[in-house]
Amino acid sequence: MSVSGFGVHTAMWAMEWNRAAAEFAIPEAVKHKIDFLEITMLDPEGVDADHTRSLLEKHEVDCVCSLGLPLDRLPTNNPEGALEFLTMALDKSHAIGAKAMSGVIYGGIGQRTGVAPTQGEIDATARVVAKAAAYAAKLGMDYGLEAVNRYENHILNTAEQAVDLCERVGAKNVFVHLDTYHMNIEEKGIANGILKAREHLKYIHLSASDRGTPGCDTIQWDEVFAALAAIGFKGGMAMESFITVPPQVASALSVWRPVAPSREEVLGQGLPFLRGKARQYGLI
Repeated sequence: MSVSGFGVHTAMWAMEWNRAAAEFAIPEAVKHKIDFLEITMLDPEGVDADHTRSLLEKHEVDCVCSLGLPLDRLPTNNPEGALEFLTMALDKSHAIGAKAMSGVIYGGIGQRTGVAPTQGEIDATARVVAKAAAYAAKLGMDYGLEAVNRYENHILNTAEQAVDLCERVGAKNVFVHLDTYHMNIEEKGIANGILKAREHLKYIHLSASDRGTPGCDTIQWDEVFAALAAIGFKGGMAMESFITVPPQVASALSVWRPVAPSREEVLGQGLPFLRGKARQYGLI
């Protein structure tokens, strides 16, 4: 993937991506010397792509876009609707100038049946991902599969599951996206997950164990960065802290209390902490 260096998820500054959010977050990225923004799109259709793109180009900031599918338009319950939504979101992401679209773009946040995914669900998911990834390739974009914890989705929870789906689809532009918050719950050691995904891992969320300030938490950060160094990681590293949480996803994410005292603490302490670790292990 062409995005590299340090990024920050736009939940740091705004609940939803609109003109006001773009005008606030993009100059903030420059202020904090951030290489790229991860723009979360809860309502892709409503995003003013021209406005965002002009600001990104003006400030020379790269971006990726992320989202989850609506629960009534999943590959498992509405494959045609899921593909239609993903196509629209990819068009919007491309118009913004995003290098990739990633996240829970194989399902939805809050998608759970209470049991393990069936083979039919996995097959349906793979079919939609393959078609969406092919469309992304035509736009020159990469397509990321983020493994998330069992409380948010039941299709992909581990690096191994994400690798399996990535390899089943078999498209060069499909990659694995990991997240230290989710891995802390699901993996038998974060390093094991990173090593498992090594050939496909192009993007990682550096998220605290409580989704707050990295370095003020229980994630074994030396383990994380040593494993990334061991695989020669060259992709994007995005700090994700849910300082602002849209009401429509707060319940699905189980984030209903402050995860950090302030945005200033996360950017002023967490971001330098992560950069320091990356520098220590030769990743930047």
